[in-house]
Amino acid sequence: MNDSSFGKALAAEFVGTFWLVFGGCGSAVLAAAFPQLGIGFAGVALAFGLTVLTGAYALGPISGGHFNPAVSLGLTVAGRFSSSRLPGYVIVQVLGAAAAAAVLYLIATGKSGAQIGGFATNGYGEHSPGGYSMDAALLTEVVLTAVFLVVILGATARRSAAGFGALAIGLCLTLIHLISIPVTNTSVNPARSTGVALFGPAYAASELWLFWAAPLAGAVIGALVWRLVLAGRDD
Repeated sequence: MNDSSFGKALAAEFVGTFWLVFGGCGSAVLAAAFPQLGIGFAGVALAFGLTVLTGAYALGPISGGHFNPAVSLGLTVAGRFSSSRLPGYVIVQVLGAAAAAAVLYLIATGKSGAQIGGFATNGYGEHSPGGYSMDAALLTEVVLTAVFLVVILGATARRSAAGFGALAIGLCLTLIHLISIPVTNTSVNPARSTGVALFGPAYAASELWLFWAAPLAGAVIGALVWRLVLAGRDD
């Protein structure tokens, strides 16, 4: 990949991560609890899946459609992505998430008496939607990110049906949110967690470490499981 192509890939990762955070977290902040018409947990889960689905089809041919530092790390460990490009991807993913959170904050506070509440941030203990402990949150994020990487690697393997990878990945992310919104408000993506933490309540920043450590660890585990146990010779 030459410098021009790498620059376009970085731009695509910025845009894709922006879209994921704006679409997914935006649905949680603006539409989840809208009086009588709110979309609830299921709607937010679907929104996250749809952002990845649409982003992967639109931008995947340019950058691979990672939109997530954990995914980029997992693909590196699995031998699908160059380690030399990993830092650049992580940086633009975090910047894209922060930009989306900034735009969302301006919208969410654009009415009289606006209160942003948790601002779709992630948390554990008293800041978990269901009151789940730090250990439960850590385990949830590690396991679900590991499974996410296995699905990504399997859906994009050479043996898989061409053109359907993004669909499987988007549906997997939807299911992940259906499982874990009550536990952590669902991260599996350090960039997504960081973006909203910059504008959310103070506790989000103090608990952000878990939503870097757990998804990154889960991504490595999932990549190793795929590479050492599940991958075929041509994958």
